Amino acid sequence: MLNKLKAVLQNTSPNLRKILGNISWLLAERILRMIVGFFVLAWMARYLGAEQFGVLNYAIAFVSIFTTFAQLGLNHIVVRDSVSELSSKDEILGTAFFLRLSSGVGAFLLATASIFLLRPDDPLSRVLVVIVAASLIFQEFDVIDFWFQSQIQSKYAVLAKNTAFIIMTLVRIALLRSQAPLVTFAWAFLVESALTVIGLVIVYQRSGQKIQAWHGKWLRAKSLMKVSWPLIFSNLAIVVYLRIDQVMLGQLADDNAVGVYSVAVRLSEVWPFMATAVVRSVASSIIEAKKVSEELYYEKIQQVSNLLVLMVYVIAIPITFFSTHLITLVFGPEYSAAGVVLSIHIWSSVFVFLGYVKEVWIATEELAGYALVSSFVGAAINISLNLWLIPIYREAGAAIATVISYGCADYVMCFLYPQARKFGMVMTKAMALNVFTQIKMR
Repeated sequence: MLNKLKAVLQNTSPNLRKILGNISWLLAERILRMIVGFFVLAWMARYLGAEQFGVLNYAIAFVSIFTTFAQLGLNHIVVRDSVSELSSKDEILGTAFFLRLSSGVGAFLLATASIFLLRPDDPLSRVLVVIVAASLIFQEFDVIDFWFQSQIQSKYAVLAKNTAFIIMTLVRIALLRSQAPLVTFAWAFLVESALTVIGLVIVYQRSGQKIQAWHGKWLRAKSLMKVSWPLIFSNLAIVVYLRIDQVMLGQLADDNAVGVYSVAVRLSEVWPFMATAVVRSVASSIIEAKKVSEELYYEKIQQVSNLLVLMVYVIAIPITFFSTHLITLVFGPEYSAAGVVLSIHIWSSVFVFLGYVKEVWIATEELAGYALVSSFVGAAINISLNLWLIPIYREAGAAIATVISYGCADYVMCFLYPQARKFGMVMTKAMALNVFTQIKMR
């Protein structure tokens, strides 16, 4: 069997072997995080209890809303430009680095000021948010990860991130065993961000690249921001309808509800690592296909979408029926109410998985305006539904709001925007289990 597998791999194209290798590295990273990290997460949830676990997750969700301002919507644009303008990579990376450095500092200050206004009488939440928000200052080094993505060499970034993750997992275990206070877990979050940066710099230098060669150019900055500025607001809207549910639960219900909801969301959001691994590995192949022909371009998009939806169904159907048992087994009886939340929230994965392909399609087609409108529609629907449903159904209401808003923003909006209808049909075919198209990554 092993010999047959080797023979099949030897007969595939070099680019396909490179893509499969890249996927395996990304999957290895996420599987490690899923297994080890999830064990520590469950331990932490049991140790802290629903209320304190809810306060910590409230802080993380709150800060994530400001992550958009730190990232500047440059992720796929830097990958795209690094593929198409290889000779200018030091200028591209350097310009993106300096742009994100300034935006990261600004996002940190904005998050800090906002939590002091929103929770003036809650010193614990303020301290947690300030500590977690400090990680925004390190996000400019993500451009190294973008470079490795563009070259289908994610193993280097995986090594850096996994090293930081393993070190901090051991630290978190030590904190749990010593019964450390809540605030130390926020510090662990920040230290992991710093260690990841150190690791990325080391592997970038050791791979033969030189950070010293990076340089920024005003014209390049204008070019990047011209394409990315709508994506800033689009990504903000995306983050709002990804994370606003936890923030609104904290404001409209209580921190205990946030804790219950958070464990369900963590179980639901553990799976998209498979989608990101696949899409990151084939993104450059999709971009290159666009240069060859429109037919090949959409053929690759359809193939990837088919695969991702099939993954969702394999995961979501069993979880729907066994969610309460799973929650109780992993997190304990205190979190049993999260079972209903999980059985609802898991179906948002259909739109989350397809959303990763859609991001590549939007960046390639330069339809930032469409992304902006659809994301704001989704955010507005999510906020409105949360205001209505959370006071009545608490955590379950937030989960219902999430699934409906995802569906409206990522699927329904495709058919209301003429240029996006073709991608809407791609999603329709995929959700209808159009999985019989042969997958060929050239």
